[in-house]
Amino acid sequence: MKANINWKEIGFGYYKTDCHIRYVWRDGKWGPGQLHQDEFMPMHIAATALHYGQAVFEGLKAYETKDGRSVLFRAVENAKRMIRSAEKTLMQPVPVDLFMEAVHKTVRANIRFLPPHGYGASMYIRPILIGTGPQIGVKPADEYVFMVLVMPVGPYFKTGFKPVKLIVEEEVDRAAPCGVGDVKVAGNYAAGMRASFAAKAKGYTEVLYLDAKKKKYIDESGPANFFAITKDDRYVTPESPSILPSITNMSLVQLAKDMKLKPKRRRISVEEIFDFKEAGCCGTAAVITPVGSITWRDRKVDYCPDGNPGKRCVELYERLTAIQRGDIKDPYGWVTEIPAE
Repeated sequence: MKANINWKEIGFGYYKTDCHIRYVWRDGKWGPGQLHQDEFMPMHIAATALHYGQAVFEGLKAYETKDGRSVLFRAVENAKRMIRSAEKTLMQPVPVDLFMEAVHKTVRANIRFLPPHGYGASMYIRPILIGTGPQIGVKPADEYVFMVLVMPVGPYFKTGFKPVKLIVEEEVDRAAPCGVGDVKVAGNYAAGMRASFAAKAKGYTEVLYLDAKKKKYIDESGPANFFAITKDDRYVTPESPSILPSITNMSLVQLAKDMKLKPKRRRISVEEIFDFKEAGCCGTAAVITPVGSITWRDRKVDYCPDGNPGKRCVELYERLTAIQRGDIKDPYGWVTEIPAE
């Protein structure tokens, strides 16, 4: 039986479910996963997660199809990305098979919180890996905990699939998500909060960051990747070593290719915002959120003067979400069913 939730009105945020799963890496191996109902866990005061930032996380979603199946969208890509993040932060990687086992077990244990098909909601899945072994002195932990928690969620932005307002941020350096070397790591948005909250205080939905070095090229929005549709009907998205390699954006590039939009990853100068006919933010949480306007210094470009998303944003959104929810055939093998125990 489903949980007693108003699925149409649920927002995006933490929601207590029945349990989460934990695995401990100790003495050179991962132990068996254990389901926990307690929302709190003890941690050593010298844990490397607290002192040296040894913590990375992922975000993915589960959906219920029309025929009642429980499915995941591109979960193996999240597992691979977490491995890259762990390696960059000198943490013990979580094998793909263990990652998938943990996700499957946690979703099944909380299946009553999987939103019914047709309500525009989904189950957000948050795998997290933290260094719990104590170290004083900058060195990796000798013990790690891998956890997966889940919760039902609605749209990330309160506007849903309605245009949002962005402002270009030039003054605040950030690491959201945290950059390590030349590869982005999924795991630390703290340094982006200052700019994000400042933007919201001015009436904008979010910030749009430029590259830290030249302050000339678009990187990404605070919680999501950025893409645009050019006036000659092409899908473009920033090529930058400083942004999160979004699995949603990777999927949109494929969809755009099939739609003959000639997708291209390239450096995008901030001046180009005035030459686009559409723009959007994309990610696991944001899915596709159309950008209504971008303000840069004393100039503003309005992509949705009538308040409605552009044609291409709508087409991409409808194709992506139809695949995710199992409403149309998945020709890419992106959607996988959660097996019964």
